[in-house]
Amino acid sequence: MHYINHYHSPLGTILLAADDTGLTGLWFEGQKYFAQGLDKETEEKEFSVFQTARRWLDVYFSGQAPDFQVPLHFQGTAFQKEVWEILLSIPYGKTTTYGTIAKQLAAKRGLPHLSAQAVGSAVGHNKISIIVPCHRVIGADGSLTGYAGGIWRKEKLLALEQA
Repeated sequence: MHYINHYHSPLGTILLAADDTGLTGLWFEGQKYFAQGLDKETEEKEFSVFQTARRWLDVYFSGQAPDFQVPLHFQGTAFQKEVWEILLSIPYGKTTTYGTIAKQLAAKRGLPHLSAQAVGSAVGHNKISIIVPCHRVIGADGSLTGYAGGIWRKEKLLALEQA
């Protein structure tokens, strides 16, 4: 069973989703892949993980790096989960590229090469945006490619972090 709640951010309304383990989703209303993977039946409810997530977002949108974690429950393929774990390691105010993540995963798996496009697909399907900072991944040439919440939001998030 998924529980839902809402958060009103400076960049639009956010839908939060969680189960008994942790936060499973954070989407801007109307974004690409909105509520993907969410149970058809949900219950809007106050839940401790939502309180923690809202506090995290309040700190983040105030221009600070939150110094605490939100309990997360990734729901995706093993590959997606590996990519999302790497996203969590990108420091506040820093960026990386799809290719860099692909090289990191290839080295971890003992492979000579891994597709940056496959990484891009996993990044794009991140269900817990902002907290799992997919907005910090940019193109090899420094371009702000792809963001399910819209490039304009990616620009605003990076500017907020002074990245």
